[in-house]
Amino acid sequence: MPSPILKKMHVSMTVNGKAVEGLVEPRTLLIHFLREGLGLTGPHIGCETTHCGACTVDLDGKSVKSCTVFAVQADGASIVTIEGVAAPDGTLHALQEGFREMHGLQCGFCTPGMITRAWRLLQENPNPSEDDIRTGISGNLCRCTGYQNIVKAIQYAAAKISGAQFKEAAE
Repeated sequence: MPSPILKKMHVSMTVNGKAVEGLVEPRTLLIHFLREGLGLTGPHIGCETTHCGACTVDLDGKSVKSCTVFAVQADGASIVTIEGVAAPDGTLHALQEGFREMHGLQCGFCTPGMITRAWRLLQENPNPSEDDIRTGISGNLCRCTGYQNIVKAIQYAAAKISGAQFKEAAE
């Protein structure tokens, strides 16, 4: 039996501050619309089952794993990807700087999702404790770093954003 023809649907949303639109099949995942439809390859396709968090984006003020959200569900939404975290002039966000300065990345595969999740975390809690950070990023997996430098990177960013001096904890 031939497969049914899926009627494409129109979607429009704001991605990284810009209005975008497109035609998608109802089954198109948001990650595929972002990467293939809009050319935003920062969010990575990892497990495709919400376990790894490499595809994390900010959707209407909440961190979501874009591998399990249909593009049609994001119609009318405001989305921020890793490409939208830096300033429009390309100046790194304090989180991006923190990941660089505190060696919070190794292979870099988890980094876009990790930074995007941390970006939301710092908006919800500008002065998180180490436990808050570890809980806040618990849905994002890293296979390389052991998380300690990721936590330091987020602490660095929180201090920089608040204007405080970053004090690295003694280990």
